[in-house]
Amino acid sequence: MSERKIRVLVAKPGLDGHDRGAKVVARALRDAGMEVIYTGLRQTPEMIAEAALQEDVDAVGLSILSGAHMALVPRILKLLKANGQEHVKVFIGGIIPDEDIPRLQEMGVAGVYGPGTLTEEIIQNIRQAVLGESVP
Repeated sequence: MSERKIRVLVAKPGLDGHDRGAKVVARALRDAGMEVIYTGLRQTPEMIAEAALQEDVDAVGLSILSGAHMALVPRILKLLKANGQEHVKVFIGGIIPDEDIPRLQEMGVAGVYGPGTLTEEIIQNIRQAVLGESVP
């Protein structure tokens, strides 16, 4: 494993108030040796992009259960790009319909995870996307 610590911002955009999954993933990433910044509930895209810039993160993990992913994600990606953070990898977890996944990936989302996804899969995908480490 690389000596460099991956910095991940975990955020809950929108009005969804359920954050158990985000907290489980945040803890798993921390346990895997990543630095995790958890922004808490009800974050705007602007708040998330600003936090990503201020914290100099490698990745942003979004937990979206509200169905607003097709409105929130493009805005967050646009703001990251405006901040010169095209290198920041964006991952989404939550309730994402299968038909939306290809569109999200075309926008630049590095990974989409539904309920029941193993945290080890998320960890390996982040390492691969950020560091280029191969998945064992």
